[in-house]
Amino acid sequence: MLVLGIESSCDETGVALVEVSGAGVPVLRADALHSQIEMHQAYGGVVPELASRDHIRRVVPLAEAVLQRSGVALADIDVVAFTRGPGLAGALLVGAGVACALGAALDKPVLGVHHLEGHLLSPFLSADPPEFPFVALLVSGGHTQLMRVDGVGRYEMLGETIDDAAGEAFDKSAKLLGLGYPGGPALSRLAEQGDPTAFKLPRPLLHSGNLDFSFAGLKTAVLTQAKKLGDELDARKADLAASTQAAIVDVLLKKSLKALEQSGLKRIVIAGGVGANKLLRSEFNAACAVRDVRVHYPELHLCTDNGAMIAMAAAMRLQANVQTASKVYAFDVKPRWPLGDLTA
Repeated sequence: MLVLGIESSCDETGVALVEVSGAGVPVLRADALHSQIEMHQAYGGVVPELASRDHIRRVVPLAEAVLQRSGVALADIDVVAFTRGPGLAGALLVGAGVACALGAALDKPVLGVHHLEGHLLSPFLSADPPEFPFVALLVSGGHTQLMRVDGVGRYEMLGETIDDAAGEAFDKSAKLLGLGYPGGPALSRLAEQGDPTAFKLPRPLLHSGNLDFSFAGLKTAVLTQAKKLGDELDARKADLAASTQAAIVDVLLKKSLKALEQSGLKRIVIAGGVGANKLLRSEFNAACAVRDVRVHYPELHLCTDNGAMIAMAAAMRLQANVQTASKVYAFDVKPRWPLGDLTA
């Protein structure tokens, strides 16, 4: 079975082809991605209307590139999958419209996929795919969640953010430091030059007794510290960036270790854009090694939004018989769609 996946939830247009063979882990045949970062930099953030228009321009050429790279004819595709939500409404409609039109033209079924489930299952695309069950730390955009994963669609929420997510803490702190867009990667790069112990920043909810997260207070503390520095900020910016990153990673690590302890599991998956952070990977690798815990990540180029994770999530749902693709080509999208509402 060949599954074509289309991702268009925000500022990246992604298309990929995944092949399913028997009960084995689906295999990525080819993928293509276009990032809109350069276009949105002038505005300091994503402009939804511009994002939607750019998806329209990119999606068909990317699909053609994927088919050419994989050596697969359009008629050979068995299922067309697309991101149904969450995300920007206009951007989601582009991917959904193209996928359903393509499915109708080919007389092939289509399947709407949850964007966060795509991130959650993206480590199965790596050279070292995980095995169920595992604890998952999902750190993507506005989402920071810890969950127990027993299989496709079998997710138990253990803890989640009550305000700002980790990704937002990176981005908003970067903006406070004048680092531009996209803020998270810029802050991480600057942090490599700084001292992570230079400033004593809070670790919100670290000793709360539960597995929930809160990063709004950290962002406020970064703002307060930046104001205190005044004219010295430029000289100490790298230290403040390093201290901010250390605080975020410390909370994510310790909460995750607590989740592993409470669940009794010995395997953890880190997924989502923040999962590409070098310090986070280093800290998790070291902590898990001494606890005899296996840790899995997506490949670095698959941490951000991409079509491969959408095709993989669709393929694994179909493979596990937890969802059926349909030849119903009327579609809707879900800009707000909690992962907890997704059923097996």
